[in-house]
Amino acid sequence: MSSLPRTLSYALVLSLLAAFPAGAQATRTWVSGVGDDANPCSRTAPCKTFAGAISKTATGGEINVLDPGGFGGVTITKSISIISEGFEAGVLVSGTNGIIVNAGSGDVVLRGLDIEGVGTGLNGILFLSGASLVVDNCTIQNFTRKGIDFAPPAKARLTVIDTKIRNQNIAPDGGGIWVHPPAGGNATVVLDRVHLNRNLFGLRVEENSRAAVKDSFAYNSTNEAFAAVGTTSGPSLYLEGTVASFNGTGLKSEGLATARISDSSFIGNTNGLVATGGGTLVSFGTNENDGSGGPTMTLPRQ
Repeated sequence: MSSLPRTLSYALVLSLLAAFPAGAQATRTWVSGVGDDANPCSRTAPCKTFAGAISKTATGGEINVLDPGGFGGVTITKSISIISEGFEAGVLVSGTNGIIVNAGSGDVVLRGLDIEGVGTGLNGILFLSGASLVVDNCTIQNFTRKGIDFAPPAKARLTVIDTKIRNQNIAPDGGGIWVHPPAGGNATVVLDRVHLNRNLFGLRVEENSRAAVKDSFAYNSTNEAFAAVGTTSGPSLYLEGTVASFNGTGLKSEGLATARISDSSFIGNTNGLVATGGGTLVSFGTNENDGSGGPTMTLPRQ
């Protein structure tokens, strides 16, 4: 028998191995409450945890929740979306962070997750790097530090939509959303229909940050519901259609910061509107405040 067919068969095997390498990643993977991380994370053989699925998901891909379950904490190091539509998707951690985003220049989307710290977890979401983070229709609660700690070392965007962040009220580290880029960092933040309840503070933005908040609520904060604080490079904070009630302070602008408010209410706070240390607080004249303090400038609506 000629050796040619055998040579051709070897070549065919080698070409197939090159086309389908071991450990190939899928653009869409699945997790299930009854899955197994030894599985390939396919629709019919899902994984058990987000950590198990992320290594089998390609950059720019999507992890989907197939049915209710607890899927554990995860560190994200690339562009990826983790999506749950209509199912309980729990991320329960104790003594550590819920989700760490260290995605370089990647974009990350988290949707439909219930991130629970059971009173001992550190941060619900700790953002260390990435081009953008979207938190959509999530619940973040019961952590000892922040619901979202957003500290981008370069330019990055944070968008939080239809989300509840509550019970991060343990001094001195607790808080709802803390935006604090280090030197060289820059943050753009949008909150839409966000509830911040019973945190040490609701939203605090610091150096090199711009934040816009619309149709949101902050209540029962020990300190400020909303705060903009700048010492070297003034952040800006804009509130529209937003309510701050029963907080230590409704809104604070401090140092080089500028806060602007429109169609917003500050009701039942110990201090209503506070501008301190040179901070600027601009009202467009369409707000309510039954507490102490007031804007440093009032402008008519154009």
